Amino acid sequence: MASNELPRPLRVFGPSDLVPADPSPGMDRERAFELPLLWAGQVETAPGVVSGWHHHDRNESSLYVVRGVLRFEFEGCEGYLDAVAGDFVHVPSYTVHRESNPTGEPSLAVIARVGGGIPTVNVDPPATRS
Repeated sequence: MASNELPRPLRVFGPSDLVPADPSPGMDRERAFELPLLWAGQVETAPGVVSGWHHHDRNESSLYVVRGVLRFEFEGCEGYLDAVAGDFVHVPSYTVHRESNPTGEPSLAVIARVGGGIPTVNVDPPATRS
């Protein structure tokens, strides 16, 4: 079955259905499914890992942190924002950012993207970051 063809009316995706997707250095993303306007999956970030800089094209992204801490740095902000288990995060389209896990335990977040753009575009760091 192609990634954009879901049986109707619904389908459950279990852990064994997830496939590696959209790599950014330091992050292990897995896709549950992808439709023309919706991408759904998860990301696990190992302790101490800092991802590469990236954006999600025209997609609006939503993350729900299931466990651990995800730290977000983004273009136009000198600091960072931490999201912890139970938090929702909105990443606007084209926002250049990177995630990290500042703790000693893996973090896990569920992701939904809407917009139909390229799921992940890896980029060089912003001029004021490294």
